[in-house]
Amino acid sequence: MLLISKLKQVQRLIRTRVTFFFTILFFVPMLQAQNRIGQGEVLKLYNQHCAACHGPNFDNGLGGSLLEEWDHVTADRSVEDIIRNGVPGLEMAVFKGVLTDKEIRSLAILIDEKRHQHRTKDLSFPSGPNAVYESEHHSFKIEMLATSPKGIFWAVDFLPDGTPLVTGFEGQLYLFKDGSLSAPIQGTPKVWRKGQGGLLDVGVHPEYKQNGWIYLSYSEEHGNGAGTTTVVRGKIKDGQWIDQETIFQSDEDDSTKAGVHFGSRFVFDDGYLFFGIGDRGNMQHAQDIKRSNGKIHRVHDDGRIPDDNPFARKPGAFKTIWSYGNRNAQGLTKHPETGDLWESEHGPRGGDEINRIEKGKNYGWPVISYGMNYNGKPITALTEKEGMEQPATYFTPSIAICGTDFYTGSKFPKWDNHLFTGGLASQELWRLETDGGTVTHRELVLKNQGRVRDVRVGPDGFLYLILNRGKREGGSELCRLIPE
Repeated sequence: MLLISKLKQVQRLIRTRVTFFFTILFFVPMLQAQNRIGQGEVLKLYNQHCAACHGPNFDNGLGGSLLEEWDHVTADRSVEDIIRNGVPGLEMAVFKGVLTDKEIRSLAILIDEKRHQHRTKDLSFPSGPNAVYESEHHSFKIEMLATSPKGIFWAVDFLPDGTPLVTGFEGQLYLFKDGSLSAPIQGTPKVWRKGQGGLLDVGVHPEYKQNGWIYLSYSEEHGNGAGTTTVVRGKIKDGQWIDQETIFQSDEDDSTKAGVHFGSRFVFDDGYLFFGIGDRGNMQHAQDIKRSNGKIHRVHDDGRIPDDNPFARKPGAFKTIWSYGNRNAQGLTKHPETGDLWESEHGPRGGDEINRIEKGKNYGWPVISYGMNYNGKPITALTEKEGMEQPATYFTPSIAICGTDFYTGSKFPKWDNHLFTGGLASQELWRLETDGGTVTHRELVLKNQGRVRDVRVGPDGFLYLILNRGKREGGSELCRLIPE
């Protein structure tokens, strides 16, 4: 018995150290992705093969500056093609056979990162409680409504009377009513608070007045220190969470000890519920339709599986899948006119994506990507492949893309049907104009006011933000943009 007890202690120690090692190896570098722009293994590659001609700072030497657009980069000739095959008539080295396609791709991403730094180094934005922000169409101020009493806020949605419901990452659900934040609703689900896991999205059923349903997504432990994303619904009565029902829970086989990539955002549409689950750090799972990870899912709003889901009748497939090849959906919203489903997808280092999500489509991760590993090593040489969808737009460097919503309302009429999306590490808010399945224009409208975790349009027509300014008490705010 003593030997068995000792063996169990050793097993627990090994599990703890493996989990710690994974956190250091994967999760910590991910948090620093914005700080690693222009660094890592790919910089060593640049210094070895490119710096002699283009300079250690990318801006001088016989080969000229890489910080400005090359004249020989055209619609028919990409940066990768130029690195691979050179430029006729110039002393540009041909790196085909010297570098692998993956290495060439990572160099192109590095050049994109450095160009972005060069283009944005002189950008400035106002600051302070009374600052006025000027966008292309509207001027606005930021109105702070509530600060988090514990940890950080994660998401916001609205009751029919306009009352915001706000989730706290540590497991709290709040109401913001009459100008103040309520005490936490009692009896909400126990969350597995690890890494990026906690209490995540909140969604109010479109027919809330009739049925009272509120939906929550959160990370749940399945035993042995492993967990995944769970979706439940319940009701609030007298400050209590009651009548909870499980809407979705992954198979235990899809549980991992990785505290990353939980996805979670909700969209309701004609009796259906859409939500995403990230790849949970196992990138190859995103291409495996037998697994729930790395997918957008669709169920009836009571959790039943629709018969017309694309893989509902395919043997062995995970039957709630709507799309796959999605790395980590951090925003999900519906176009107010077309009803199309749009997603903001957190990429690796580079390659944050905006996608129009369609039934049964493969969005490519990790076979195709516009990003690379956090340490500067390549993931793939491919940015496109037959049978895999292209993003409507992408961000390189990564902004650590997060919540997203289409604007509808009267407060900012020139923003009508424009898509807004937030960035965490970049601390940015972007406005995007769309046409069909493409993004036709992008504008950076806000920067350096905190990590933009969620973006939602309220029933009052204001644009609401969750801004995370730190991990301590008061480090997170529920705000809204108001016209100036």
